[in-house]
Amino acid sequence: MAGLISQLKRFSRTPQGQRAIAAARQAANDPRKRAQAQRLLSRLRGRR
Repeated sequence: MAGLISQLKRFSRTPQGQRAIAAARQAANDPRKRAQAQRLLSRLRGRR
């Protein structure tokens, strides 16, 4: 698990990672996208 976290940290420091973070932040601010993500998460949680 520690290997995964360190890979994510390393990726977040790259230009491509910064673009992905900015896109995620922008999507999180959009009410439609936020609702879509919540529906997806609730569907995934229901499958457990």
